[in-house]
Amino acid sequence: MSRFLDWTNLKNMYLETERLILRKFEETDAERLFLLDSNPEVMKYIGIPPVSDLNESRQIIRMIRQQYSDHGVGRLAVIEKESRLLIGWSGLKFLTLETNGYKNVYELGYRFLPEYWGKGYALESVHASLDFGFRDLKTDMIYAYAHCENKSSLHILEKSGFVKTGELAEPDGICFWYELSRENYR
Repeated sequence: MSRFLDWTNLKNMYLETERLILRKFEETDAERLFLLDSNPEVMKYIGIPPVSDLNESRQIIRMIRQQYSDHGVGRLAVIEKESRLLIGWSGLKFLTLETNGYKNVYELGYRFLPEYWGKGYALESVHASLDFGFRDLKTDMIYAYAHCENKSSLHILEKSGFVKTGELAEPDGICFWYELSRENYR
């Protein structure tokens, strides 16, 4: 179970779980984000090539930080409490461009470094994000999608209560579209 800790104050916003801290991205996270987004194994099902320059990671952080200002939400850096390292990102994004017929909705996403796969961190961060979305944002529905061949991600979504409701054609293949309503969460 996560605790909500001052999301409205952008200077201090974060979510905390038993093993993780989810906090806003900082400029100093660029090197760890580059490790994540330059890894071909991590990017295999994303539909975009791995980043090749640290400046791309810096630009991604600026874009995410702008989302915090514009919409009050955005992907959060996931910090493992034990090591104090950024091990990935997770969280809600406000979709302003139409995706699969939906616009101005909250979409869940996550990405982790391979050495942290299979440890339950993604599921733990997903539950913190869902708690926040339904309790604090008071949204009635959260959406997510994952490449049809990304079995681990599909398993996380389904274990979290998401229901597959459609498909989304992407340049690199088919993604499954998922929905989770407030009334069906836990």
